[in-house]
Amino acid sequence: MASRQSYKWFFETTTPVEGHMHAIARTIVAARTKFQQMEIMETLSYGKCLVLDGRIQSSQADEFIYHEALVHPGLLAVDGRPARALVIGGGEGATLREILRYPSITRAVMVDIDEEVVALCREHLPEMHRGAFDDPRTELRHEDARAWLERTDERFDLIVVDLVEPLEEGPACLLFTREFYTLIRDRLSPRGVMTMQAGMTKVNELGFFTAVHRTLEQVFPVVAGYQAFISCFGTPWGFIVASKGTDPRQQSGETIDRLIAERITGPLGYWDGVAHAHSFSLPKFIREAIARQDRIITDKNPLIVA
Repeated sequence: MASRQSYKWFFETTTPVEGHMHAIARTIVAARTKFQQMEIMETLSYGKCLVLDGRIQSSQADEFIYHEALVHPGLLAVDGRPARALVIGGGEGATLREILRYPSITRAVMVDIDEEVVALCREHLPEMHRGAFDDPRTELRHEDARAWLERTDERFDLIVVDLVEPLEEGPACLLFTREFYTLIRDRLSPRGVMTMQAGMTKVNELGFFTAVHRTLEQVFPVVAGYQAFISCFGTPWGFIVASKGTDPRQQSGETIDRLIAERITGPLGYWDGVAHAHSFSLPKFIREAIARQDRIITDKNPLIVA
């Protein structure tokens, strides 16, 4: 058995005072794009990983947990069969892949500003996108998502916000504000639902999750936070459904299992009625943190993640 010292180690800083280590078999690609530092590396535990600005975004072994949790609660909350979906961000194409598992989807737009990241993921991470970029229902756009939303008149049954948290002041900050979420609400169909990744849900790191949750409550009648443990992140991870109608917390496990059978092609690895009930049953300390939070994120007062 190889010793610990024989591996090259990647240390991911998850907070200013914590981190998570992965043994690296090889670095497949490393590039500095116009917007960020990106790497695709192969780890001993999780296979290929996409890393942006030093933070793991997804891994070959457990990305199904993250992407099923991100996509399906929203699409299963749409009243009737969803037809049009929008992904904001979504680099490696796995969010798009999960959306396209619904035969009712006739159009799926993905707007990711970083064309280089998408191109490298398309080349080196076929295990994740599985041909989603080549599906005839897909439209891929590389531009500022907020500017595109402001000028389009198209309406969507699902909008997924799959973006990294804003680590410094800049354009990304304006994709986590009340004004941006209002724009998203206005681009949803009357039955439309938004889902998003919303950062860590562990002790001492709830500020981002709760501030986004509180901000969305200013915009949507239904806001439901939930979580899943993502092993390669080394931490539980938060997601939020914001809906104009259906409250996913009111959907029974039996209803979720029936909708999955009716709407989705192929088996899921993580999400079902039991996982749905578990994920939306947030523990007491998180519920209390949401209730205490009074921060509203706005264009004039954006949130920067340390």
